[in-house]
Amino acid sequence: MPRSKTLPAELDPSARQLVARLRRLKDHSELTMRQLAAKTGYSAKSWERYLGGVSLPPREAVEALARITGTDPVPLLALHEIAADSRDGRRARPAVQQQDEQHERDQGQPAGPTAVPTPRRATEPTPGRFPHIALTAGIAALAVALSAVLLLMLRLDDDAGQAAVTTSPRTTAASSPPSYTCRIARVDGRWSAGINQGRDTEIVYGATGADVAEAQCLLRRAGISPGGIDGMFGPLTLRAVKTFQDRAGLTVDGMLGPRSWKALRG
Repeated sequence: MPRSKTLPAELDPSARQLVARLRRLKDHSELTMRQLAAKTGYSAKSWERYLGGVSLPPREAVEALARITGTDPVPLLALHEIAADSRDGRRARPAVQQQDEQHERDQGQPAGPTAVPTPRRATEPTPGRFPHIALTAGIAALAVALSAVLLLMLRLDDDAGQAAVTTSPRTTAASSPPSYTCRIARVDGRWSAGINQGRDTEIVYGATGADVAEAQCLLRRAGISPGGIDGMFGPLTLRAVKTFQDRAGLTVDGMLGPRSWKALRG
């Protein structure tokens, strides 16, 4: 989503944080809604609802987005579980109210705002009220516990962010996307960046990996900037491919096929 819509004001804090993280992952991947749907199995309309805060995404959708973006799914699934529990707690409150109204009807009194309660002595307990009070108290206790867990997770996230500044290079590399280095050389009369063993695999917009990084290095060698050498076939790389195809007199379709690879490798 090029420009994210404002999330609903009534959205639960845990759900709001989950949606914000999913939005960041989607934006960083540079995938369109249709590409996201093709890679995760959930429709583009469904992702619009999930990323707009209209409905809580299924657990499997969260796992799928984490998988295709190379992200650890555990923190996301923890937020999802808290958001789901909070949603179920809100749904349980109307059920308690309905039980109270049913109890009043069983006592022979009309339900609703016009009901006139039967006078009771101050020391006389109301029959059947204790289970409802216990249930309400249980829901309130659950809400307090969920809030405490959410605050703890937020604090842990802050601590993890501060710790990341002092993390050793080896630890940082293990959790970040792979990096590529261009080593331009002539191999058997063809230009190579030394990344994908000389493969000429056909790649298109949205592709990722060593083949994309190889093409980005060769585009840069040709004097056309594809953005960073990150192995992601995003908008900048697509523009660079089309510029190269136009200069080489090839069909300008933004796809790196055999002819485009042949021209890149000289």
